Amino acid sequence: MFDNTDDIHPLFADAPSSTEFNKLRKRIVRQTREAVEQFGMVERGAKWLVCLSGGKDSYTLLAVLHELKWRGLLPVELLACNLDQGQPNFPATVLPEFLEKMGVPHRIEYQDTYSIVKDKVPAGRTYCALCSRLRRGNLYRIAREEGCSAVVLGHHRDDILETFFMNLFHGGRLATMPPKLVNEEGDLFVYRPLSFVAEADCEKFAKALNYPIIPCDLCGSQDGLQRQQVKQILDGWERNSPGRRQVMFRALMNARPSHLLDSGLFDFAGLMRNSEQFETSSGNVPDLR
Repeated sequence: MFDNTDDIHPLFADAPSSTEFNKLRKRIVRQTREAVEQFGMVERGAKWLVCLSGGKDSYTLLAVLHELKWRGLLPVELLACNLDQGQPNFPATVLPEFLEKMGVPHRIEYQDTYSIVKDKVPAGRTYCALCSRLRRGNLYRIAREEGCSAVVLGHHRDDILETFFMNLFHGGRLATMPPKLVNEEGDLFVYRPLSFVAEADCEKFAKALNYPIIPCDLCGSQDGLQRQQVKQILDGWERNSPGRRQVMFRALMNARPSHLLDSGLFDFAGLMRNSEQFETSSGNVPDLR
């Protein structure tokens, strides 16, 4: 179904014909479809706001979702959205021109959150948390204005794994980005269809298709970010033991609450041996004196 080059979406018009790229494309499409189905993202006839930053991950997300829709495997309406946050030297014409050329329905929104972040965050501190909150609030507003039921983000497998270790190392909790959640107001879904896709595959994919990548200079210019530190740790583990990232990611899908220490997830206090269960059910409560 992916080999007919006469029947493709314009987003794939410049795709290489190599066997290597075809394998890459099929893998990303398959993994995205698996995530969409496994986590119940599809509501037939729904409208999704597909967030496009101009980075490799969001380009991959946009292309693959349109591929699935093009093939009749994703029965939803897609609206691409870029939030121009007023960063200096941001090439504001790149994404509108690209989306027009590709025939992709879209909305470009300008909101100067950059100035707010620069004003509120003390010198030397990272901008990511406040920048993310402001961006998310605007995206939720746009989704409501456009009649969308879901905001769709380009976070991939490695983002999810890095967030888990950031929470583990710095937050003291076992948590990460879920592939599907409901916002605090309870009126919108947030989806991450690339949850099973490796960052390296996104990079190869976007590069092969010559998408006009726009770097994030706001966060990328700062040294010592916790995420970068975690990424370096994971890179080291991967070099020493190839495939380690995927093993750790699988662990996030194989949690055993009875083998952790959270009594809110598992009733340790109520755990009994077989003999105690028999005595309790018989009315013979053990004497604990």
